[in-house]
Amino acid sequence: MARRSLPNLLKRLSFTAAPPRSRTITYMPRPGDGTPRAVTLIPGDGIGPLVTNAVEQVMEAMHAPVYFERYEVHGNMKIFPAEVVESIRRNKVCLKGGLITPVGGGVSSLNVHLRKELDLYAALVNCRNMPGLPIRHEKVDIVVVRENTEGEYAGLEHEVVPGVVESLKVITKHCSERIAEYAFEYAYLNNRKKVTAVHKANIMKLADGLFLESCREVAERYPAIAYNEIIVDNCCMQLVSRPEQFDVMVTPNLYGNLVANTAAGIAGGTGFMPGGNVGADYAVFEQGTSAGNVGNDKIIAEKKANPVALLLSSAMMLRHLQFPSFADRLETAVGRVIAEGKCLTKDLGGDSTTQQVVDAVIANID
Repeated sequence: MARRSLPNLLKRLSFTAAPPRSRTITYMPRPGDGTPRAVTLIPGDGIGPLVTNAVEQVMEAMHAPVYFERYEVHGNMKIFPAEVVESIRRNKVCLKGGLITPVGGGVSSLNVHLRKELDLYAALVNCRNMPGLPIRHEKVDIVVVRENTEGEYAGLEHEVVPGVVESLKVITKHCSERIAEYAFEYAYLNNRKKVTAVHKANIMKLADGLFLESCREVAERYPAIAYNEIIVDNCCMQLVSRPEQFDVMVTPNLYGNLVANTAAGIAGGTGFMPGGNVGADYAVFEQGTSAGNVGNDKIIAEKKANPVALLLSSAMMLRHLQFPSFADRLETAVGRVIAEGKCLTKDLGGDSTTQQVVDAVIANID
């Protein structure tokens, strides 16, 4: 059942005066841009309710012009409830916690189902160092752009004869071109200098060959952005030895999952890597990497889940909704808490609870 809170939000916005401050004008809104926006909220499984609640508290403390429609969805469901998909179609934007994907047993992933249903063809993860955290390598700032709808995740498997299973990898010109276009457009709009295509075309000559062909064609339309290619196994070795050489990386589906989680580990951990999934019409924001996004029983019982990744993902969401000032304030507050080092969860070298991190972030909001 959805929970709508627009009337309370409007009341709060009407009677809460922001403290005066001097700012340069960085964004000129169109009339009506400040209208509160509905966002579909899916707390999910494991640590999901803890970290999504953290986002709700911070949004309320910031008086951010968003309100949430909450739906209960769990990874052991057979399909995504129709009313949840309809809510996302109506609101255009969703924030979600992790959903457990059962291993084996013929149960399909709801995460994959949602991406296909809404054609969320691009997954983006920003893996970068943050001041105040121990790092393995300096100057890591990698954006992984992953094709999200086909490849090995097409779900086309069958048993040919007992003991022999065939799994099909699907690569199409259409999907390869649009993910390459998205990666180059992202690089162009964000002043990035290089796009690297990750592949295994030395072995999968037709499938990954088509992916590379598409990337090369798109690269020709962006002469100001450097373009190179790297085989996925060499890519993994280069990531752990010289990650600073990478800028934007564009990948087919499976490679992107592996590369993003590896890059996150190199940059300092998956607990503070934001991410999102976007298509032509809809966007779903969540923790950037799949590793650890549902946590474990001990973390849940102690309420010590790290909310930073989802807080930063919600900042991405605010910028997507054209609320850049709120996104800047949230990112600045999170950065201050991490740099100070007093309220960190165990994965970042501390022993704080989720609520203690949330309280610290709220205290640092301008």
